[in-house]
Amino acid sequence: MQWNVTLTARASFDAGRQAQELLRDAGCRVTVADPFGPLDVTALRRVLRGEQAVLASSDAYSALMFASPELADLKVVSRWGVGLDCVDLPAATRAGVVICNTPGLLDEAVADYAWALLFAVARRVDQGQALLRAGEWSVAWGNDIHGKTLGIIGCGRIGRAVARRAAGFGMRVLGHDPALASGRVDGIEAATLERVLAESDFVTLHAALTPENRGLVNAARLRLMKPTAYLVNTARGALVDEAALIGALSRRELAGAAIDAFAVEPLPADSPLRSCPRMLITPHQAFNSVETGEKVSLLAAQAIVDCLQGRRPQYVANPDVLASPALRTTLS
Repeated sequence: MQWNVTLTARASFDAGRQAQELLRDAGCRVTVADPFGPLDVTALRRVLRGEQAVLASSDAYSALMFASPELADLKVVSRWGVGLDCVDLPAATRAGVVICNTPGLLDEAVADYAWALLFAVARRVDQGQALLRAGEWSVAWGNDIHGKTLGIIGCGRIGRAVARRAAGFGMRVLGHDPALASGRVDGIEAATLERVLAESDFVTLHAALTPENRGLVNAARLRLMKPTAYLVNTARGALVDEAALIGALSRRELAGAAIDAFAVEPLPADSPLRSCPRMLITPHQAFNSVETGEKVSLLAAQAIVDCLQGRRPQYVANPDVLASPALRTTLS
């Protein structure tokens, strides 16, 4: 049996040579989407027509997409990464499409990158480089990190990995997460969201995006932060009211921000975020380490191969689909 598989996740192309070989060795015909995702429903209808599986970016896997007759052959959406806010899981289950992801593999890479951004924005690394590249010999004054208070919003696997790194810098760590017990857990002192924002010198976001926390860091909550504090976001752009953040930075109500995820991606060329003062921005690359990219690509590809060969993949995000008469593939 041959399956047609499309890669919409750029990372599965850039760091996925072994993953592509795995798919081809299993008898799959592999196609690379042009352009890469995230793709909207119209683009998905075009690139996934006649395809059995997709190694997916954070494309618009909506109810409309799953109901499209053009995509009636689609059996598996294997997400490169852990985020599922772009996938309508109930709609996928009704349509009989298996949704897989790769939890756990990105944790350390994203935690490393959150610290890279925190250091860079606090010590004005980008500004120092800009001065030198402009032919100047001057300095950009930043702020100390050691001994300060770190606030973590979202204390799951990545948030806790960030907290472990803070211990080496002698930092006090406050954390907010609905699932976080009171007291101290893994070096994190549980606190209300308001207290985390008000007391922290650095606030880093690691929460999943849900309808309830969209716009979580809004204008009112930004006003709770110290004018000497920094915000770091390597999670989801829509957790932050971007217009409110631009306003706070422009009025010097915050010392700075480092942002790797945006409400609209790719970030539009005319976005005011590109010229916002005291903001360091990067193109959603927190997970882009070569070693991690290879591991995630292989696991996402393996999920497709498992489904092709009739096995249940290791991580199924909508397990109810396995017992559904609508299931589009046969799994043991």
